[in-house]
Amino acid sequence: MPAPLLPTLPSDQLIFAVIARAAAALGQPAYVVGGYVRDRALGRPSKDIDVVTVGDGIRLARAVAKALPGKATVSVFQSFGTAQVTYDGGEVEFVGARKESYRGESRKPDVEPGTLAEDLARRDFTINALALSLNESDFGAVVDHYDGLKDLASKTIRTPLDPDVTFSDDPLRMLRAVRFATQLGFDIEPDTFDALGRNKDRLAIISQERIT
Repeated sequence: MPAPLLPTLPSDQLIFAVIARAAAALGQPAYVVGGYVRDRALGRPSKDIDVVTVGDGIRLARAVAKALPGKATVSVFQSFGTAQVTYDGGEVEFVGARKESYRGESRKPDVEPGTLAEDLARRDFTINALALSLNESDFGAVVDHYDGLKDLASKTIRTPLDPDVTFSDDPLRMLRAVRFATQLGFDIEPDTFDALGRNKDRLAIISQERIT
C-alpha cells in the first residue's frame, strides 16, 4: 500500500497498534474506513477515525479502551450498534460491518450484520469507500473495491453503485456530492451528475434540519 496512508502522528500510530492487537485477540478483522483514509490519501489532516470490524463494534471498542495506556473513555450507542472511544483529545468510532436496505418513504435504512464488502458498498462515494487494514496478515493494505484511489487521483465524485439507487435510497447524498465537489475542487462524474437531476424529487423526504 502507499506508505503515506499509514498514520504519522505517534498518537494515531499507538491507537492503530492497540486496535490491531485487540481485534486479533477477539478474532474480529478491523479496518479504518471513510474520511480518514480519504484525507490521508489527499495529504490532508484527519482528526477523527472510523473503524469497521467484522463482528461486534462495541465489544472491540471496550477492548481497545481497556488496552490504551492512560485514560480512555467509551460512549456506547446501543440502538445504533456503535461506540466511541475518546483518547488523547481524539475520537475513534467503532461499528460492526453492516448491510442496509431502504424503504421508499424514508432515509432510515433497515440494517443487519454484513461483510466488509457489503459495508463499503453502502458508502456514498468511491472516495469514501476505502478501507485500511489493521489486520496482522496485511496491516496497512488498502481495500479499494470501487477504484476510490483512482477517483481521488482524477478528482472525481462517483458513487460505488448505480447512482440512481444510491441517491434514491438516501437523497441527502445528493447534497453531499455537491458539497464534496465544492470543498475538494472535484468534478462529479457525468452519470452521477445526471442522477442528481433524475432524483431531485427525492429531496422532499429530507427534513429541513438535515438540509440546513
